Amino acid sequence: MMDVSAGLISFSFEAELTEEEKAFIFLRARAAGLTFCGCAHAAFLCKLVHSLRRTIESLGGPSAEGDGDLRVGILGMGQMGKQLLLTLLESGIKPSHIKISSRRPECVVESTRTGVECFFDNRRLGAWAHVLFLCCLPSHLHKVCADLRSHLPTRCLVYSFPSGVPVSRLARLLGHDFTLNPQYDFIACDAADVWLSCSGLIKDLRNPLLIEASCPLTTSGGISVGLTWVSAVLYSLLNICTSSGLGSSDALALINNVLKDKCPNAVQLDARNFSSAASLRTDEPFPWISLTDAQTKETPLLRFLSSSGSTQQCLTAVYTSLLCQPNKTAAI
Repeated sequence: MMDVSAGLISFSFEAELTEEEKAFIFLRARAAGLTFCGCAHAAFLCKLVHSLRRTIESLGGPSAEGDGDLRVGILGMGQMGKQLLLTLLESGIKPSHIKISSRRPECVVESTRTGVECFFDNRRLGAWAHVLFLCCLPSHLHKVCADLRSHLPTRCLVYSFPSGVPVSRLARLLGHDFTLNPQYDFIACDAADVWLSCSGLIKDLRNPLLIEASCPLTTSGGISVGLTWVSAVLYSLLNICTSSGLGSSDALALINNVLKDKCPNAVQLDARNFSSAASLRTDEPFPWISLTDAQTKETPLLRFLSSSGSTQQCLTAVYTSLLCQPNKTAAI
């Protein structure tokens, strides 16, 4: 159906704003950009984890539970939870591989239409999921953490959107250090208004310009999550290999293969990039990495990424490739 108001200035959002109010339009762009970046980065993480799990499985490795399919849990179905659900479905994750825990009964009706199971049982969701997204309000986070505490499997990667609690505090509340908590910074730049072009998440996820602006390793859209988040994501891949019992040599080979699949000229990561510890035997797994430390301390991997422009370019190419690939052929 044609939008008869399209192009008419008098019908635009800005038409009724005062000059003083117009000075705050940048907040609208910032909010749209944060939502898009948060969802895009979550999809990027899921695609990396899924690719790694399937690679472990295809090589006959001891993938967790012998199941390479990624199981994703969403705890909370407010605005962020709904947008994340749309993003994950658009990125190719099968509805049967997503479950939701929410206090809102209407969520059941909304999610049933997509084939996603919805219930209210935080512990059940945490026990089932390989990746668990916390999309609750900051005011509810303490109660959610109390529900989950001591009930999360070691291999469950928790990804928290509420940013009011530092990751070190979040890990203590959960009793679980396999936890990611992205921290976004805003950087003044001429291209920050790119987010005003957001018109709907599904459509926006097919927009190469917005995907480029959301890249974690650039600041072209004025929103940055930085190298610390990228290095923590790579450490999470290493932990997945460790939980699968893979030796250090096999773990590095699989992670490098996942990256090379999306960027043929990928820089080969080695043990020194991930750890300053003494050299491991090839059949000896990496020690478990605390993601709290990975996000709060200067790690060997963070130092390496900071000094290697070629690796940053490679990871940028991997990010763009994963988010821009056709979703129908990338069902996960």
